[in-house]
Amino acid sequence: MAQNENLAALSAAGVSVWLDDLSRDRIQSGNLAELVATRSVVGVTTNPTIFQGALSKGHAYDAQVKALAAQGADADAAIRTITTDDVRSACDVLAGVYESSGGVDGRVSIEVDPRFAFDAEKTVAQAIDLWKTVDRPNLFIKIPATEAGLPAITAVIAEGISVNVTLIFSVARYRSVMGAYLDGLRKAKSAGYDLAKIHSVASFFVSRVDTEIDKRLEAIGSEEALALRGKAGVANARLAYAEYQDVFDGGRHTSTYAHLSSVGANRQRPLWASTGVKNPDYSDTLYVTELVAPNTVNTLPEKTLEAVADHGEIRGDTVRGTAAEAKEVFDKLAAVGVDLGDVFDVLEREGVDKFEKSWEELLSATAEELGAAASDSAGAGPSVATQATASGPDAPAGTGSN
Repeated sequence: MAQNENLAALSAAGVSVWLDDLSRDRIQSGNLAELVATRSVVGVTTNPTIFQGALSKGHAYDAQVKALAAQGADADAAIRTITTDDVRSACDVLAGVYESSGGVDGRVSIEVDPRFAFDAEKTVAQAIDLWKTVDRPNLFIKIPATEAGLPAITAVIAEGISVNVTLIFSVARYRSVMGAYLDGLRKAKSAGYDLAKIHSVASFFVSRVDTEIDKRLEAIGSEEALALRGKAGVANARLAYAEYQDVFDGGRHTSTYAHLSSVGANRQRPLWASTGVKNPDYSDTLYVTELVAPNTVNTLPEKTLEAVADHGEIRGDTVRGTAAEAKEVFDKLAAVGVDLGDVFDVLEREGVDKFEKSWEELLSATAEELGAAASDSAGAGPSVATQATASGPDAPAGTGSN
Protein backbone atom coordinates (compact mmCIF):
# COMPACT_ATOMS: atom_id res chain seq x y z
CA MET A 1 0.00 0.00 0.00
CA ALA A 2 1.34 3.40 -1.00
CA GLN A 3 1.52 6.39 1.31
CA ASN A 4 -0.68 9.39 0.55
CA GLU A 5 1.43 12.02 -1.24
CA ASN A 6 0.34 14.99 0.87
CA LEU A 7 0.98 13.28 4.17
CA ALA A 8 4.25 11.82 2.90
CA ALA A 9 5.32 15.37 1.98
CA LEU A 10 4.39 16.54 5.49
CA SER A 11 6.55 13.79 6.98
CA ALA A 12 9.41 14.62 4.62
CA ALA A 13 9.28 18.22 5.84
CA GLY A 14 10.07 17.02 9.37
CA VAL A 15 6.56 16.69 10.85
CA SER A 16 5.66 13.43 12.56
CA VAL A 17 2.01 12.62 11.85
CA TRP A 18 0.20 11.27 14.90
CA LEU A 19 -3.46 10.26 15.11
CA ASP A 20 -5.53 11.90 17.83
CA ASP A 21 -7.76 8.89 18.46
CA LEU A 22 -7.69 5.35 19.78
CA SER A 23 -10.25 2.59 20.18
CA ARG A 24 -10.22 -1.18 20.37
CA ASP A 25 -12.18 -1.38 17.12
CA ARG A 26 -9.49 0.67 15.39
CA ILE A 27 -6.79 -1.69 16.67
CA GLN A 28 -8.58 -5.00 16.09
CA SER A 29 -9.95 -4.13 12.65
CA GLY A 30 -6.46 -3.36 11.37
CA ASN A 31 -7.39 0.27 10.75
CA LEU A 32 -4.52 1.63 12.85
CA ALA A 33 -2.01 -0.51 10.96
CA GLU A 34 -3.57 0.66 7.69
CA LEU A 35 -3.15 4.31 8.68
CA VAL A 36 0.51 3.61 9.38
CA ALA A 37 0.84 2.06 5.93
CA THR A 38 -1.15 4.62 3.92
CA ARG A 39 -1.38 7.86 5.93
CA SER A 40 2.16 8.23 7.34
CA VAL A 41 0.81 7.85 10.88
CA VAL A 42 3.70 7.22 13.28
CA GLY A 43 2.07 7.83 16.66
CA VAL A 44 -1.20 7.92 18.58
CA THR A 45 -2.49 10.20 21.31
CA THR A 46 -5.51 9.68 23.49
CA ASN A 47 -7.15 11.30 26.49
CA PRO A 48 -10.21 10.86 28.75
CA THR A 49 -12.65 12.22 26.18
CA ILE A 50 -11.39 9.87 23.48
CA PHE A 51 -11.66 6.85 25.77
CA GLN A 52 -15.10 8.01 26.84
CA GLY A 53 -16.23 7.96 23.22
CA ALA A 54 -14.57 4.61 22.47
CA LEU A 55 -16.12 2.77 25.40
CA SER A 56 -19.62 4.08 24.68
CA LYS A 57 -19.81 2.68 21.14
CA GLY A 58 -20.18 -0.79 19.68
CA HIS A 59 -19.45 -4.09 21.37
CA ALA A 60 -15.65 -4.32 21.43
CA TYR A 61 -15.49 -4.00 25.21
CA ASP A 62 -18.51 -6.14 26.18
CA ALA A 63 -16.64 -9.35 26.98
CA GLN A 64 -14.00 -7.58 29.06
CA VAL A 65 -16.62 -5.60 30.96
CA LYS A 66 -18.42 -8.87 31.80
CA ALA A 67 -15.18 -10.45 33.00
CA LEU A 68 -14.29 -7.42 35.11
CA ALA A 69 -17.79 -7.36 36.61
CA ALA A 70 -17.46 -11.03 37.52
CA GLN A 71 -14.17 -10.21 39.27
CA GLY A 72 -15.89 -7.48 41.28
CA ALA A 73 -13.88 -4.63 39.71
CA ASP A 74 -15.07 -1.09 40.43
CA ALA A 75 -15.26 1.59 37.76
CA ASP A 76 -11.79 3.01 38.46
CA ALA A 77 -10.13 -0.40 38.21
CA ALA A 78 -12.12 -1.34 35.11
CA ILE A 79 -11.20 1.86 33.27
CA ARG A 80 -7.54 1.47 34.15
CA THR A 81 -7.52 -2.15 32.91
CA ILE A 82 -9.39 -1.39 29.68
CA THR A 83 -7.42 1.72 28.75
CA THR A 84 -4.00 0.27 29.52
CA ASP A 85 -4.87 -2.85 27.50
CA ASP A 86 -5.78 -0.68 24.49
CA VAL A 87 -2.64 1.44 24.82
CA ARG A 88 -0.44 -1.64 25.16
CA SER A 89 -1.98 -3.14 22.01
CA ALA A 90 -1.48 0.12 20.11
CA CYS A 91 2.15 0.21 21.27
CA ASP A 92 2.57 -3.25 19.76
CA VAL A 93 1.05 -2.13 16.44
CA LEU A 94 3.54 0.76 16.34
CA ALA A 95 6.55 -1.22 17.60
CA GLY A 96 8.06 -1.41 14.11
CA VAL A 97 7.87 2.38 13.72
CA TYR A 98 9.45 2.79 17.15
CA GLU A 99 12.39 0.56 16.20
CA SER A 100 12.93 2.07 12.75
CA SER A 101 12.84 5.65 14.09
CA GLY A 102 15.30 4.96 16.89
CA GLY A 103 12.60 5.50 19.50
CA VAL A 104 11.59 8.94 18.26
CA ASP A 105 8.19 7.88 16.92
CA GLY A 106 5.96 4.83 17.18
CA ARG A 107 4.66 6.39 20.37
CA VAL A 108 1.31 5.95 22.14
CA SER A 109 0.25 8.36 24.91
CA ILE A 110 -1.91 7.70 27.95
CA GLU A 111 -3.00 10.41 30.38
CA VAL A 112 -2.79 10.42 34.15
CA ASP A 113 -6.12 10.84 35.92
CA PRO A 114 -7.10 14.49 35.21
CA ARG A 115 -8.40 14.80 38.76
CA PHE A 116 -4.71 14.88 39.79
CA ALA A 117 -3.86 17.89 37.60
CA PHE A 118 -3.13 20.05 40.66
CA ASP A 119 -1.56 17.31 42.80
CA ALA A 120 2.06 16.62 41.85
CA GLU A 121 2.53 13.72 44.26
CA LYS A 122 -0.47 11.75 42.97
CA THR A 123 0.47 12.55 39.37
CA VAL A 124 3.97 11.13 39.83
CA ALA A 125 2.70 8.01 41.59
CA GLN A 126 0.17 7.24 38.88
CA ALA A 127 2.61 8.00 36.07
CA ILE A 128 5.03 5.43 37.49
CA ASP A 129 2.19 2.92 37.91
CA LEU A 130 0.97 3.42 34.32
CA TRP A 131 4.51 3.04 32.98
CA LYS A 132 4.90 -0.28 34.77
CA THR A 133 1.40 -1.51 33.90
CA VAL A 134 1.59 -0.85 30.14
CA ASP A 135 5.20 -2.06 30.15
CA ARG A 136 6.15 -0.90 26.67
CA PRO A 137 9.19 1.26 25.83
CA ASN A 138 7.22 3.28 23.23
CA LEU A 139 4.74 4.62 25.79
CA PHE A 140 4.35 8.30 26.64
CA ILE A 141 2.76 9.34 29.93
CA LYS A 142 0.71 12.51 29.48
CA ILE A 143 1.04 15.06 32.28
CA PRO A 144 -0.73 18.45 32.15
CA ALA A 145 1.42 21.58 32.21
CA THR A 146 -0.25 23.11 35.26
CA GLU A 147 1.90 24.72 37.94
CA ALA A 148 1.61 21.49 39.93
CA GLY A 149 2.39 19.52 36.80
CA LEU A 150 5.82 21.10 36.31
CA PRO A 151 7.55 19.43 39.29
CA ALA A 152 5.71 16.21 38.40
CA ILE A 153 7.18 16.36 34.88
CA THR A 154 10.67 16.74 36.34
CA ALA A 155 10.15 13.90 38.81
CA VAL A 156 8.76 11.48 36.21
CA ILE A 157 11.53 12.23 33.70
CA ALA A 158 14.01 11.71 36.55
CA GLU A 159 12.65 8.17 36.86
CA GLY A 160 13.64 7.44 33.27
CA ILE A 161 10.04 7.66 32.01
CA SER A 162 9.13 9.32 28.70
CA VAL A 163 6.55 12.11 28.98
CA ASN A 164 4.07 13.89 26.73
CA VAL A 165 3.43 17.25 28.41
CA THR A 166 -0.10 18.34 27.57
CA LEU A 167 -2.38 21.38 27.87
CA ILE A 168 0.23 24.02 27.05
CA PHE A 169 -1.33 27.28 25.89
CA SER A 170 1.15 30.09 26.53
CA VAL A 171 4.74 30.61 25.46
CA ALA A 172 5.65 31.51 29.03
CA ARG A 173 4.37 28.17 30.32
CA TYR A 174 6.12 26.41 27.46
CA ARG A 175 9.45 27.87 28.62
CA SER A 176 8.77 26.41 32.06
CA VAL A 177 7.93 23.03 30.51
CA MET A 178 11.25 22.89 28.69
CA GLY A 179 13.00 23.81 31.90
CA ALA A 180 11.17 21.05 33.78
CA TYR A 181 12.26 18.56 31.12
CA LEU A 182 15.91 19.58 31.30
CA ASP A 183 15.81 19.46 35.11
CA GLY A 184 14.42 15.95 34.89
CA LEU A 185 17.17 14.88 32.51
CA ARG A 186 19.84 16.18 34.87
CA LYS A 187 18.33 14.19 37.72
CA ALA A 188 17.93 11.09 35.54
CA LYS A 189 21.60 11.33 34.61
CA SER A 190 22.59 11.58 38.26
CA ALA A 191 20.44 8.52 38.99
CA GLY A 192 22.26 6.54 36.32
CA TYR A 193 19.53 6.35 33.67
CA ASP A 194 20.43 6.15 29.98
CA LEU A 195 19.29 9.55 28.68
CA ALA A 196 19.10 8.21 25.12
CA LYS A 197 16.06 6.14 26.16
CA ILE A 198 14.13 9.11 27.56
CA HIS A 199 11.97 11.02 25.09
CA SER A 200 9.45 13.83 25.45
CA VAL A 201 7.07 16.01 23.47
CA ALA A 202 5.44 19.26 24.56
CA SER A 203 1.81 19.50 23.39
CA PHE A 204 1.05 23.10 22.47
CA PHE A 205 -2.67 23.63 21.85
CA VAL A 206 -3.66 25.65 18.80
CA SER A 207 -7.32 25.86 17.77
CA ARG A 208 -8.59 26.51 21.28
CA VAL A 209 -6.49 29.70 21.34
CA ASP A 210 -8.28 31.00 18.24
CA THR A 211 -11.68 29.99 19.63
CA GLU A 212 -11.19 31.96 22.85
CA ILE A 213 -9.47 34.98 21.31
CA ASP A 214 -11.89 35.21 18.36
CA LYS A 215 -14.76 35.35 20.83
CA ARG A 216 -13.12 38.29 22.58
CA LEU A 217 -12.30 40.05 19.31
CA GLU A 218 -15.93 39.79 18.22
CA ALA A 219 -17.04 41.24 21.55
CA ILE A 220 -14.69 44.20 21.01
CA GLY A 221 -16.14 44.54 17.51
CA SER A 222 -13.85 47.16 16.00
CA GLU A 223 -12.51 46.81 12.48
CA GLU A 224 -8.99 46.37 13.83
CA ALA A 225 -10.13 43.67 16.24
CA LEU A 226 -12.17 41.71 13.69
CA ALA A 227 -9.24 41.72 11.26
CA LEU A 228 -7.22 39.68 13.78
CA ARG A 229 -9.61 36.74 13.94
CA GLY A 230 -8.06 33.37 13.13
CA LYS A 231 -4.48 34.60 13.48
CA ALA A 232 -3.64 34.03 17.14
CA GLY A 233 -3.44 30.23 17.19
CA VAL A 234 -0.83 29.92 14.45
CA ALA A 235 1.11 32.98 15.69
CA ASN A 236 1.23 31.56 19.22
CA ALA A 237 2.57 28.21 17.97
CA ARG A 238 5.17 29.95 15.81
CA LEU A 239 6.40 31.94 18.81
CA ALA A 240 6.60 28.68 20.75
CA TYR A 241 8.76 27.18 18.03
CA ALA A 242 11.14 30.13 18.25
CA GLU A 243 11.50 29.37 21.97
CA TYR A 244 12.15 25.72 21.11
CA GLN A 245 14.93 26.78 18.74
CA ASP A 246 16.39 28.99 21.44
CA VAL A 247 16.73 26.01 23.78
CA PHE A 248 17.50 23.13 21.43
CA ASP A 249 18.83 24.57 18.17
CA GLY A 250 21.72 26.86 19.01
CA GLY A 251 20.01 29.87 20.55
CA ARG A 252 21.18 31.75 23.61
CA HIS A 253 19.84 29.16 26.09
CA THR A 254 21.25 26.01 24.53
CA SER A 255 24.20 25.35 26.83
CA THR A 256 22.22 23.14 29.22
CA TYR A 257 20.80 20.99 26.45
CA ALA A 258 24.13 20.87 24.60
CA HIS A 259 25.78 19.40 27.69
CA LEU A 260 23.03 16.80 28.15
CA SER A 261 22.98 16.03 24.44
CA SER A 262 26.66 15.15 24.62
CA VAL A 263 25.72 12.26 26.91
CA GLY A 264 22.79 11.07 24.80
CA ALA A 265 19.84 13.30 25.71
CA ASN A 266 17.06 13.85 23.18
CA ARG A 267 15.40 17.16 22.38
CA GLN A 268 11.84 17.68 23.58
CA ARG A 269 9.89 18.15 20.35
CA PRO A 270 6.99 20.59 20.04
CA LEU A 271 3.69 18.85 19.34
CA TRP A 272 0.82 20.77 17.78
CA ALA A 273 -2.38 19.64 19.51
CA SER A 274 -5.95 20.79 19.06
CA THR A 275 -5.49 20.97 15.28
CA GLY A 276 -9.07 20.32 14.23
CA VAL A 277 -10.51 23.58 12.87
CA LYS A 278 -13.61 24.80 14.68
CA ASN A 279 -14.56 27.79 12.50
CA PRO A 280 -15.91 26.72 9.08
CA ASP A 281 -14.71 30.04 7.65
CA TYR A 282 -11.11 28.84 8.07
CA SER A 283 -9.31 26.26 5.96
CA ASP A 284 -9.80 22.80 7.45
CA THR A 285 -6.05 22.21 7.12
CA LEU A 286 -5.01 25.57 8.61
CA TYR A 287 -3.29 24.17 11.70
CA VAL A 288 -1.31 21.68 9.64
CA THR A 289 -0.13 23.52 6.54
CA GLU A 290 0.78 26.69 8.49
CA LEU A 291 2.74 24.81 11.15
CA VAL A 292 5.25 22.81 9.13
CA ALA A 293 8.72 22.78 10.69
CA PRO A 294 11.50 20.27 11.37
CA ASN A 295 11.38 18.15 14.53
CA THR A 296 7.72 18.75 15.24
CA VAL A 297 4.71 16.50 15.76
CA ASN A 298 1.17 17.23 14.58
CA THR A 299 -1.53 15.15 16.26
CA LEU A 300 -4.58 15.11 13.98
CA PRO A 301 -8.14 13.91 14.51
CA GLU A 302 -9.10 11.60 11.66
CA LYS A 303 -11.26 14.21 9.94
CA THR A 304 -8.29 16.58 9.72
CA LEU A 305 -5.96 13.76 8.68
CA GLU A 306 -8.23 12.95 5.74
CA ALA A 307 -8.60 16.63 4.82
CA VAL A 308 -4.82 16.92 4.55
CA ALA A 309 -4.68 13.69 2.54
CA ASP A 310 -7.31 15.02 0.15
CA HIS A 311 -6.33 18.66 -0.39
CA GLY A 312 -3.60 19.75 2.03
CA GLU A 313 -0.98 21.92 0.31
CA ILE A 314 2.39 21.23 1.91
CA ARG A 315 4.65 24.14 0.96
CA GLY A 316 7.65 23.20 3.05
CA ASP A 317 8.70 25.01 6.21
CA THR A 318 6.08 27.60 7.19
CA VAL A 319 7.36 28.35 10.70
CA ARG A 320 11.04 29.21 10.87
CA GLY A 321 11.72 32.90 10.37
CA THR A 322 8.15 33.94 11.26
CA ALA A 323 8.64 34.94 14.92
CA ALA A 324 8.75 38.70 14.26
CA GLU A 325 5.52 38.55 12.27
CA ALA A 326 3.90 36.40 14.95
CA LYS A 327 4.90 38.86 17.66
CA GLU A 328 3.24 41.66 15.68
CA VAL A 329 -0.03 39.72 15.84
CA PHE A 330 0.19 39.58 19.62
CA ASP A 331 1.15 43.22 19.89
CA LYS A 332 -1.97 44.07 17.90
CA LEU A 333 -4.13 41.80 20.05
CA ALA A 334 -2.95 43.60 23.17
CA ALA A 335 -3.46 46.97 21.50
CA VAL A 336 -7.14 46.28 20.73
CA GLY A 337 -7.75 45.23 24.33
CA VAL A 338 -7.39 41.44 24.49
CA ASP A 339 -6.17 40.40 27.96
CA LEU A 340 -3.80 37.64 26.87
CA GLY A 341 -2.87 36.59 30.40
CA ASP A 342 -6.53 36.01 31.17
CA VAL A 343 -6.98 34.11 27.88
CA PHE A 344 -4.30 31.59 28.80
CA ASP A 345 -5.55 31.24 32.38
CA VAL A 346 -9.06 30.53 31.11
CA LEU A 347 -7.85 28.02 28.52
CA GLU A 348 -5.82 26.04 31.05
CA ARG A 349 -8.66 25.98 33.56
CA GLU A 350 -11.18 24.93 30.92
CA GLY A 351 -8.82 22.30 29.52
CA VAL A 352 -8.41 20.61 32.88
CA ASP A 353 -12.13 20.92 33.61
CA LYS A 354 -13.11 19.31 30.28
CA PHE A 355 -10.86 16.31 30.80
CA GLU A 356 -12.01 15.94 34.41
CA LYS A 357 -15.67 16.07 33.34
CA SER A 358 -15.02 13.43 30.66
CA TRP A 359 -13.33 11.23 33.26
CA GLU A 360 -16.25 11.57 35.66
CA GLU A 361 -18.71 10.73 32.88
CA LEU A 362 -16.57 7.75 31.92
CA LEU A 363 -16.57 6.54 35.53
CA SER A 364 -20.35 6.89 35.76
CA ALA A 365 -21.02 5.11 32.46
CA THR A 366 -18.56 2.32 33.27
CA ALA A 367 -20.16 1.77 36.68
CA GLU A 368 -23.54 1.35 34.96
CA GLU A 369 -22.07 -1.06 32.42
CA LEU A 370 -20.46 -3.12 35.18
CA GLY A 371 -23.80 -3.25 36.98
CA ALA A 372 -25.60 -4.30 33.81
CA ALA A 373 -23.00 -7.00 33.15
CA ALA A 374 -23.39 -8.34 36.67
CA SER A 375 -27.17 -8.43 36.20
CA ASP A 376 -26.79 -10.22 32.88
CA SER A 377 -24.63 -12.89 34.45
CA ALA A 378 -27.37 -13.41 37.01
CA GLY A 379 -29.93 -13.77 34.24
CA ALA A 380 -31.62 -10.41 34.66
CA GLY A 381 -31.54 -6.94 33.13
CA PRO A 382 -30.59 -5.57 29.71
CA SER A 383 -27.52 -6.65 27.80
CA VAL A 384 -24.21 -4.91 28.35
CA ALA A 385 -24.27 -3.58 24.80
CA THR A 386 -27.76 -2.10 25.25
CA GLN A 387 -26.89 -0.57 28.58
CA ALA A 388 -23.62 0.84 27.28
CA THR A 389 -25.31 2.46 24.30
CA ALA A 390 -28.08 3.91 26.45
CA SER A 391 -25.97 5.22 29.28
CA GLY A 392 -22.56 5.95 27.76
CA PRO A 393 -21.59 9.45 26.75
CA ASP A 394 -21.98 10.13 23.04
CA ALA A 395 -18.98 12.42 22.50
CA PRO A 396 -17.30 11.35 19.24
CA ALA A 397 -13.90 9.73 19.60
CA GLY A 398 -11.05 11.89 18.43
CA THR A 399 -12.40 15.18 19.76
CA GLY A 400 -10.67 15.26 23.11
CA SER A 401 -7.69 17.44 22.17
CA ASN A 402 -9.60 19.71 19.83
